[in-house]
Amino acid sequence: MAQNAPKVLCSYEMSPSESKWITLKKIKYVDEDGIERVWESAERRTRKATGVDAVAIFAVIRSKTNAFPVSTVVIEQYRPPIGKYNFNHLSGLIDEGETAQQAALRELHEETGFMAHKVLQVSPVVVSDPGMTNANMQLVVLAVDLEDKMIKPEPKLDPGEHIVARVVELTKLVTELKDYDTKGFVIDARLSHLASGMELVQQL
Repeated sequence: MAQNAPKVLCSYEMSPSESKWITLKKIKYVDEDGIERVWESAERRTRKATGVDAVAIFAVIRSKTNAFPVSTVVIEQYRPPIGKYNFNHLSGLIDEGETAQQAALRELHEETGFMAHKVLQVSPVVVSDPGMTNANMQLVVLAVDLEDKMIKPEPKLDPGEHIVARVVELTKLVTELKDYDTKGFVIDARLSHLASGMELVQQL
């Protein structure tokens, strides 16, 4: 368990030769008017042969005896680029030779200890900030079926990996996000959009 509050010590510009995970690109392109333009972009160095960088995971946790409401699991994690804790989907990079489904099953087990029983849905390849980066991902929805009451298993975190998994009832997800916002957490846009979409469906 971490004893110290994480904090950013300093920030400075980095040369491309120092970068291990990302690189910067200058893109020359021709627009719809036939005018040559230049764009600056960040790219991952870790993309494997599948052409997909990462996976986001939405776990649907149910009790076979209806001992608890349908829930999901989200994580708290400190993110140095924003200098704050992030409230987010489970996510992770896809390893060489893995599919998005396989990566989702692995990451769910490693980060939360939960074992999924079925893949419910796999999204197309999607992007989050295409004006800045070519980074992409797929959302995988997993079914986690528990025999009875909610029992949170132990995660299998790597040394130095500080992730706190939180089980949240689906009907209370929007309220939970608002609560985390008041606590000073930065809410992940994709999780917020998903929660807002579910709330809108209920309202309509």
